[in-house]
Amino acid sequence: MSDCCAVGNGKPVAAVLRCPQCGQEGKPIGLVTLKSLLRPEALERLDPQTAYAFCAAPQCDVVYFAADGAPFRTADVKVPVYQKDPGEDVPVCYCFGWTRRRIRDELAQTGKSTASATIAAHVKAGRCGCEVNNPQGACCLGNVQAVVRQWKATLP
Repeated sequence: MSDCCAVGNGKPVAAVLRCPQCGQEGKPIGLVTLKSLLRPEALERLDPQTAYAFCAAPQCDVVYFAADGAPFRTADVKVPVYQKDPGEDVPVCYCFGWTRRRIRDELAQTGKSTASATIAAHVKAGRCGCEVNNPQGACCLGNVQAVVRQWKATLP
């Protein structure tokens, strides 16, 4: 996989950071992700000297946070966040347009999903831009595979 799908593509987080709202351990996130995805008014609050983390907890509206300072919430991000928004048209893959609905529809029509293989081929070809497109700042393949498994379990 390309560098964009590697974890830790930004300033490292020195210590474990826990979300100030839900307490879940955050995943280190590169500044390029925040700079790409924060709305202008939220970007004005960004401290580029601070290490940030991503909160993946679905019940929590905090998306990015640091050890101190106000967190960035779902309303501060330009796109819906897959982990926080259960909508069928929310991207699972932000680079290549795979949504929960698209995955479900393909499974319903063909009995299989090509999402993971298609995305992996694009990643191998160097086409992904996860660090600037995906709010989690990392590769979506794990999320895509989880959605495929989830839909397979519900379809006849």
